[in-house]
Amino acid sequence: MDWADRVGSRIKLRDLHILLAVVEWKSMAEAARHLAVSQPVVSRAIADLEHALGIRLLDRTPQGVEPTVYGRTLLIRGLAVFDELRGTVKDIKFLTDPTAGELRIGSTQAIAAGLLVAILDRLSTQRPRLAFQVVVGDAATLLYHDLRERNIDLFFGRMLDIKQDDLNTEMLFEDPLFVVAGINSRWTRCRKLALKDLIDEAWAMPPPDLNIGALLGDAFRASGLAIPHVAVASYGTQLPSALVSTGRFLTMLPRSYLKFNSKRFGLKALPVKLPIPPQLAGIVTLKNRTLSPLAQLFINCAVYKCKNVEVHPSGLCAVSGRRDEAPFTAPMQPASAVRVCSGATWPMSEPGPPRWRP
Repeated sequence: MDWADRVGSRIKLRDLHILLAVVEWKSMAEAARHLAVSQPVVSRAIADLEHALGIRLLDRTPQGVEPTVYGRTLLIRGLAVFDELRGTVKDIKFLTDPTAGELRIGSTQAIAAGLLVAILDRLSTQRPRLAFQVVVGDAATLLYHDLRERNIDLFFGRMLDIKQDDLNTEMLFEDPLFVVAGINSRWTRCRKLALKDLIDEAWAMPPPDLNIGALLGDAFRASGLAIPHVAVASYGTQLPSALVSTGRFLTMLPRSYLKFNSKRFGLKALPVKLPIPPQLAGIVTLKNRTLSPLAQLFINCAVYKCKNVEVHPSGLCAVSGRRDEAPFTAPMQPASAVRVCSGATWPMSEPGPPRWRP
């Protein structure tokens, strides 16, 4: 029997499911208990897999059962198989009832607290039965762990320098950083400032192991200055924004966050030119993972939102007919004229199917 016959005739989804449970619980007995089957059933399933593939899949160690290098390879592909099956069920449900469905989104703090809110608000208003699970964290963990482990369907947020063959990237807009103060801060009355004027101020920033926290140091070093004292280090945007609103602290925040949160927290961007390039924001998906219709709908809505955020001279920005506070007048700038998603390419002016209708 050749390889194709063994795969097609002798590898069963049930056996793969049992293998996944054994590795998760590190014990055949524990796997049997959680699967509500007898231990001989588990042992037989593993033996059938090993016989069909002609390799050893598991090793017994003092810490429990561990997969061999062959077992880890089968697990990676097995997870993809079950993920695709779950996605197929969701797609069928969405096609039979386009008003329902579930999407898991990974996002960074600033995007999740700003632009993502506007997108989810629009989609859930038009289709109230849609369900969204949002995982907020740092870009590296979401991209290199959660997306690849298929814990999320797509990533929407600040982009890293991605050079990975298994990822599709879609740059949506430039998201430069601004030095931000509270509206009652003495610095908001200045028409021109430099970083050297602010070096002795109290800063509330993410820690330097996160991108924005590291960029604070980069900006001061590029200006020939020492890194300022960070009075409060926080992993989120909520605490720094609240501290800045007191008028005693400064921070750095991206433009997309300020567009949707400046009025809420009483924030204002200061006229400081930062010697660092603007950040890019966009969407990342797994290249060999089929996008669901709901994921494509989300992407098309995100593209529409990013193209239709503009700021009026009064300082209020209109987002698809809604008005939100913004402390400056520059619109979001698209990162490119072409968007790539799931291996296909469309002009930005013509989002791919299913077409988003504002």
